[in-house]
Amino acid sequence: MIWLAADPFVRVVHVMAIIVWMGHNWANVISRPRYRRILPDDPPAAMRDLFIAAAQREHGTFRYASLVALASGVVMMLNRGQLVDALLLRGASAPIGLGVWLGLLMVANLWFVLWPHQKKVLGFVPASDRERLRCTRITFLSSRTNTILSIPAIFFMIMGAHGAALF
Repeated sequence: MIWLAADPFVRVVHVMAIIVWMGHNWANVISRPRYRRILPDDPPAAMRDLFIAAAQREHGTFRYASLVALASGVVMMLNRGQLVDALLLRGASAPIGLGVWLGLLMVANLWFVLWPHQKKVLGFVPASDRERLRCTRITFLSSRTNTILSIPAIFFMIMGAHGAALF
């Protein structure tokens, strides 16, 4: 019963996390619509600590928002007894299940592809300029993959909550 009372709060947290996570992807697409083979300049020594702190905060917020979105979605589905049916794409839970699988793919892409390479691009992890340039292309494509996957993911999550009877 406690979980039922917390459902509206969890839903708001879920939506906010998705806005932060996917909003970052879309803002990235708008600010950099195509790939440019450049590295971020090293900031002057006086600005370096400020730059690194700001970049870590931005990328940390973005990354952890993906985990909050995933965890809050799982909590809501567990609360409703839908998780197993959604993951197995059964019955009326199939549409939201497709959204869940896309979300899982996006989280894995973010944490296991994009972030390890982004750390090299930003200079958080030592890498040669050649390696950093290679990583810029990987992070660009990984980010665009998540942006493109966000469209069907959001569609299926909404259909799972508001259009499941159509399936």
